[in-house]
Amino acid sequence: MRCAILDDYQNAALSMADWGSLTRQVEITVFNAPIGGAAEIAAALADFEIICLMRERTPFTAEIIGALPKLRLIATSGARNAAIDVAAANARGVSVCGTDSAVHPTAELVFAHMLEFARKVGHENARLKAGAVWQETIGLDLSGKTLGVLGLGRLGERVARIAAAFEMNVIAWSENLTAERCAELGVGHVSKTDLFRASDFLSIHLQLSQRTRGLVGAEALALMRPGAILVNTSRGPIVEEGALLDAVRAGRIAGACLDVYDEEPLPLEHPYRAEPKIQISPHLGYVTEANLRLFYGQMVEDIRAFAEGNPVRVVA
Repeated sequence: MRCAILDDYQNAALSMADWGSLTRQVEITVFNAPIGGAAEIAAALADFEIICLMRERTPFTAEIIGALPKLRLIATSGARNAAIDVAAANARGVSVCGTDSAVHPTAELVFAHMLEFARKVGHENARLKAGAVWQETIGLDLSGKTLGVLGLGRLGERVARIAAAFEMNVIAWSENLTAERCAELGVGHVSKTDLFRASDFLSIHLQLSQRTRGLVGAEALALMRPGAILVNTSRGPIVEEGALLDAVRAGRIAGACLDVYDEEPLPLEHPYRAEPKIQISPHLGYVTEANLRLFYGQMVEDIRAFAEGNPVRVVA
């Protein structure tokens, strides 16, 4: 069988798992850049039986799946991938298998963004190396500030626990969150309105769905404090991009830290790239060595189990 590993931007996949254990059964080809639109994807992958996907980088719609007659297995990082039409795959007899995913990498990135926005280490590093004599910025404190967590699931809980170590006051809201769950974690249970009004930093940890798409729009942003900072390491479309740009440019909030976008990779002409109060990173949340070893190692297991007729971690 032929296997394609897609969107290996760092050219790291082959060094992160024992792909050699599959070589008697599988011929592997790695793609290090986005392939293109549906027609280009169908043409490039027509001869592959197995496709390995990094979650939500390349979409696998019903159209694309239908254009790949040899396809038998899709192995994706993570236990779910909103970019795959799983029903269409199953209807064509294509198995979809996932992997586990670590929580800590994205939680750590939340605080990397918050600390960079607050203390400007990267900015001051660049100044000193360019010949500046000494400091020019005055930092913000995390200690004593209020962190609002929008979505207190596995990832939101991890973020809340780290915030406690910084001596931040943590509050949370999501549609089905209970006061009892918040009490277990030492987190204040508030309304959605109060979450936006009271947060100095507001970090988003929701899954993207029709219910959450555009949840953080002009109305929600208008509730935030002028000094507040929005952090989104979840999914781009949860935040309305135009409303966020308007809020930042008008000074209704102090800024934003973003790792995710409506369109990825972020277009070169996107206004986020030129807005000084919006700090951006290229969807780094899950991209750590330990997590990639987990992803690719379990993809190898998925392929081996499928070849033996006993698929594992099947995505429903």
